[in-house]
Amino acid sequence: MIILAFFLAHWYLSVLMQTLFLHRYAAHQMFTMSKGWEKVFYVLTFISQGSSFLSPRAYGIMHRLHHAHADTENDPHSPDYSKNLFDMMWKTRTYYNDILNNRDSIPAKFKKGVPNWPWMERLGDQWLVRVAWMTAYTLFYIQFATSPWLFLLLPFHFLMGPVHGAIINWYAHRYGYINFEVDDTARNLLPFDFLMMGESYHNNHHKYGGRANFGGFRWHEFDPAYPLLKLLNALKIVKLRVGRDEAYM
Repeated sequence: MIILAFFLAHWYLSVLMQTLFLHRYAAHQMFTMSKGWEKVFYVLTFISQGSSFLSPRAYGIMHRLHHAHADTENDPHSPDYSKNLFDMMWKTRTYYNDILNNRDSIPAKFKKGVPNWPWMERLGDQWLVRVAWMTAYTLFYIQFATSPWLFLLLPFHFLMGPVHGAIINWYAHRYGYINFEVDDTARNLLPFDFLMMGESYHNNHHKYGGRANFGGFRWHEFDPAYPLLKLLNALKIVKLRVGRDEAYM
């Protein structure tokens, strides 16, 4: 039970930071926050993603490219231009590292307003730090695992951030249902998104890219991250941009 609780906590905290901070904030600027709170979210992302920490700056820029060039040869992660899931993940990694290390030639318009805390981005990307996180996960399993089979969960801990991205970028462009006709293959992967905190409503999001609530178009569509975002807005930790909490942008 301890291992299961640890795995679920890591899974949901990681995907929550990815959807709120990296996706809805860094990439789409659906809300604003102070520089102080921005650093708090950087730290929370570092803790929750651990060994698979993703740079909010690089993620934001890369995701903007995805929306601008979805399912074309310029898409950083399109199944249509990849041999398989792992080929797509490797191409995504290459795009990401080029952006992270300033080796890209991406137009400046895609980089406008993305968060950037260079010290934390360097810290999270250091292999020594990543290995330290992996070691900590392994030691936790050694202490609490009740079966050798449970150690098969460790690779998911090591690569939690990329795993979450791959689920949406591959499977939500391959399987699921469509609410709206869009110029790409984005689909809603899950009728009720208990797994990805709203991220699986990919077709909805590609139709209304600035809408903070990814669900809500059918009775069964519930975006678990949206009520939390509304709470953060009520507490004045973040400020939803006018019209982006419910409006179809």
